[in-house]
Amino acid sequence: MSNLKTHCIFGGIYNNYISLEALLEKASKEGADTFFCLGDIGGFGPHPDRVFPFIKDKEDVFVMQGNYDHSIGNRLDDCACGYVDPKDQAFAQISYDYTLQNTSDVNKDWLRDLPTNYRFNWGGKNILMAHGSPRRTNEFLWESTCSDTFISYLLTKNECDILFVTHTGIPWIRRLDDGRMLVNVGVIGRPPNDGSFDVDYILVHEDEKGLSVEAKRLSYDYERLAKEMEDENLPDEFVETVRTGWWTTCLEVLPSKERDIGPF
Repeated sequence: MSNLKTHCIFGGIYNNYISLEALLEKASKEGADTFFCLGDIGGFGPHPDRVFPFIKDKEDVFVMQGNYDHSIGNRLDDCACGYVDPKDQAFAQISYDYTLQNTSDVNKDWLRDLPTNYRFNWGGKNILMAHGSPRRTNEFLWESTCSDTFISYLLTKNECDILFVTHTGIPWIRRLDDGRMLVNVGVIGRPPNDGSFDVDYILVHEDEKGLSVEAKRLSYDYERLAKEMEDENLPDEFVETVRTGWWTTCLEVLPSKERDIGPF
């Protein structure tokens, strides 16, 4: 049985144009017809403007606005990432100030005008895509803190069968007994705090029988990214995350179950 259509869904580019290029090439070979980025184009990595040629004004690439994009686009003072710990905030500010300074005004204006969600009907299923959650752009939906009851409420409230989100940086999928799903697609800008160098994305296949969701991992030239980050004098802690696969910053926001996986 052949697929009628395949969609690639991903989030959190974080200035990582190297992984973005690798993703577009790999997913295309896997049959992806369309690409959906759930926001947060900037942050963490080097050379913000190198991302835009891959995603801007492309007929098959759809980009929504994350909290980072809203802040950069509107020239705000910080990323509105949702961090509350002073250390997390300090590292987030370094990343934000660098991205704001190195993003062109033309690209800032483009980020400012992006949509904040997408709705589709794929394979007979009502699809909703949001950045953090449909309730708040910078809401963190963690696997360990989202009960089935809460997910059911969120899906019912927003009239969707499958909800795709990002923002947390760690992918997970929950299928309810009635077949409805919440899918956190992860990010492609940095590893998901699991000791791997790879990053994450989702393929959605439409065929004669309906819809299927496939979690995928992407290998890319992380050492090239790390070297460019060093050349741009980005924090050593950011570079260490790329080279080890473990988060060294933005840890205080993690629930205990997600944090206990890592060494920090």
